[in-house]
Formats: sequence, structure tokens, C-alpha cells
Amino acid sequence: MTIYVSGSLAYDRIMDFPGRFADHILPDKIHVLNVCFNVNGLSEKFGGTAGNIAYNLALLGEKPLILASAGKDFSEYEAWLKENDLSLEGIRIIPEEFTAGAYITTDLADNQITGFNPGAMRYASEFLISDSDGGIGILSPGNIEDMLAYSREFKAKGIPYIFDPGQTTSAMSGKQILEILMGCHIFISNDYELEMVMRMTAMTKAELLARTKQALITTMAEKGSLVATHEKEAPIPAVPPDRIVDPTGAGDAYRSGLIKGLVTGKTIEAAARMGAVCASYAVEYRGTQEHRFTPEDFRARYTAFFDEKEY
Repeated sequence: MTIYVSGSLAYDRIMDFPGRFADHILPDKIHVLNVCFNVNGLSEKFGGTAGNIAYNLALLGEKPLILASAGKDFSEYEAWLKENDLSLEGIRIIPEEFTAGAYITTDLADNQITGFNPGAMRYASEFLISDSDGGIGILSPGNIEDMLAYSREFKAKGIPYIFDPGQTTSAMSGKQILEILMGCHIFISNDYELEMVMRMTAMTKAELLARTKQALITTMAEKGSLVATHEKEAPIPAVPPDRIVDPTGAGDAYRSGLIKGLVTGKTIEAAARMGAVCASYAVEYRGTQEHRFTPEDFRARYTAFFDEKEY
């Protein structure tokens, strides 16, 4: 079974500022802002929604196909994907562009200033989906042209897919969101993004759910998630991690656990619980692809918190 993961590939370049931004920004001069922050150094992490989801799926024993575009500086990320036994077949290289990059500076109060260069993400990956082999897809935040094109291909070939608009929600029109959502297997978002989608489409949650084939899932950080199907709603608690270091990437990890549950025949509630377990590992490290776990580790954490019989 092929797992198609459409989204972004990016370098996260993280810097720590040993002070507070507020001490260096003059409110009465904000209209002529010209500030330089000397940072303690820079660390580079592999990221992007497609990369993060694929990485977690690899930890779960799957070999998903990444559908994304990358740039001329992709060699280190390429080596990382190969190290994790992930295919490069669906990745389009744009030689005149850099791979998408986020430049994140964090101060002592955990305030962040981020610059994002979409780079190669501006270009559609243009991979040709083969006829359905019982696979599944996820459309995560990335190139909007890809999200539209792959949703049409998945529908045409009868491939169930998850729609996860995420950070691209504000860049899409209500019409585009509704086109992708109509006929998707699952629509997933956090609670803020759900409110945005409801406003953009002038629809209620029930009306959005009616346009999916199975469920609408809302994630709520430490409050867990809510799985709404056409029959009922089921709250899914968050799984407590051993430590909390960085919540970035937890959402992508949740989606990986959810997909793993679905492709192994679990109920959607059990699949969502697998998502909660996977997310708990992501928050234990700084960076979205820094954590590790074995199948035995994963099962032990799942069964310690949920019903062992359903795993």
C-alpha cells in the first residue's frame, strides 16, 4: 500500500537571542524599525510538513512517498531521507531555487521572529499518481497547486485522502478549501484553523463534516483532540510525554500516527490515539525530526495509556 505525503520540505534554521526583543524595539519608532539581534549561534534542522510526516511514518515502519519540491541545497536533506530509508522518487528538484527555509529567532521570553523563504515550494511537484493500489494520501500544507491537483487525482483514482490545510489556510480561498474538502476521507485541523475555515466557507462544523466521507478531526494541543464522525464525537486525550521541550512538529507526528492506524485497519478512534502517542515523542526534543522510538517503545507507551486490546 502506497502512502502519498504531499506537503513541504524545508530547512529550519533556529537562532537563540540572549535577551528580550521588547528591550530593543521602541514603540514610538516602530514605523522606522531598524534592529539587529546578535544571536548565540545557529542550528539547522530538517523540517517541512511532508518531511516531518514521512519521518514519523518511517519510525512506525512505513515507507511513504513524499510529494514535494526541493532546491539546489537539498543534498544534506536528501542524505537524511536516504538514511531513514525514504524514497526520493516523488521529490522534484528546482535547480535555480533554494529549498524552502524558515529562519526562527527566539528570545528569552520565548517570543519568536520568523522569516520564511518558500523557495522551491513555489513550484508544484508534478508527480503522476499511479492507479490505486489500496493506498492513502495526505494533503498537508505546502504548494497550493499540488494540494488541488492531487486532491483531484486521488478522487479520480479512488484513493482515500486526508486534507490538512494547516498554515496554508489563510493563503487559500474558501472555494479552494471546499473543493479539496469535498469527498476527502478525513479533514484535520487545529481548533483555530477550523474556525478560520468555517468563516472562509460560511459553513458550520456539521456542514463541513457532511462533505467528508468519514470524519472531521480537531487537534487542541495539550487538551487532546476530538474525532467527529457522521455518527458520534469521541474525545482523544493527549498522551503525557516524558518531558516537554518543543511542541513544534507534534501536529505532523499526530498525523503520522493517525495514518499508521488507518493503514493497519484500526478504528478511527484507535488511529487517533496512535496519533496522540506519536505526538508525545515529538515534543520531547527541539526540532521536528530529532526524536526516535522503536515499535516496542511505541506499543509500550500506547498500552500504558490506552486499552491494550485495541492495539
